[in-house]
Amino acid sequence: ASTSSPAKPNKPLLRMAVDKNKRIKRRVRNAYIVSTVSIALVLFLLGAVGYLILGALNASNRLKENVSVFVMLKDGIPEETSAAVKRQLETNPAIREVKFIPKDQAAADFQAYLGSDFVEFLQTNPLPDSYEVKLDGRSAETGALSALEKQVMSWDGVDEVVYQRNVIEQVTSNINKFNLVLLLFGGALLIISLILLNNTIRVTIFSKRYLIHTMKLVGATRWFITKPFLGGSILQGIYAGLISWAMLAVMIAGLHEGLPEVKFVSDQLQLLFIFGAMMVGGILISLVFTAFAVRKFLRMRTDKLYLY
Repeated sequence: ASTSSPAKPNKPLLRMAVDKNKRIKRRVRNAYIVSTVSIALVLFLLGAVGYLILGALNASNRLKENVSVFVMLKDGIPEETSAAVKRQLETNPAIREVKFIPKDQAAADFQAYLGSDFVEFLQTNPLPDSYEVKLDGRSAETGALSALEKQVMSWDGVDEVVYQRNVIEQVTSNINKFNLVLLLFGGALLIISLILLNNTIRVTIFSKRYLIHTMKLVGATRWFITKPFLGGSILQGIYAGLISWAMLAVMIAGLHEGLPEVKFVSDQLQLLFIFGAMMVGGILISLVFTAFAVRKFLRMRTDKLYLY
């Protein structure tokens, strides 16, 4: 009696199956990489906009802090009254620096500015004693300055309060316009990026739709199926956050190298806030979009698996 030999595997079919499996794995890997880089680009966009807005606000505060307010004293007031004005200025929380300028120094400074001796021409020094006041940047707003002016004008011995109102208003207006343009530009790009990112993550989950369907057929619960995808999305968000950190760090280094005279954000807490928000945002974006995509394919019928 002849013994039957086992059937030999069909090598061409086996090779085709292996090649197909490799192609599927390559597509899944490429889709994962593309979605991770897309999240990183969105995070970099948000971080860059936030960095520039904070830099503009800090620059505005520095400009306002350099604006001088001069409190002109009345002629002939006693030293006690002048000292009382100084004490009141120094105890004001909106004021960070007070400097007394006697009338002779004021005349010398003004003479150096004009390039001629106006005192000799007038035969008298018309400039009064004064206090040069530097304000805190947050207190150098037009409304706060007007309130401070009214308060100081009510003190004994004060003749006039002089400051560059137009400069402060122009700085505030320009900074607000710059921030508004940045917000609108960043918001428009963010919406477009999130729409594209949502499609990218859905494509990544779409490549695993048969795995989801198989797990449904064997009785796996929705949470059991969703949990590994959510865990992977958290890891993907961390990867995207790290990539966006590197991109923003390169941008910051480039700005400091190319524009050393411009002081951008240097406060450590502000930088930590920006980088922390980028990492948290990356995790949330990946988590939320992955959850919606998995939910979509969990609810999809078998005859709809080919549809996207």
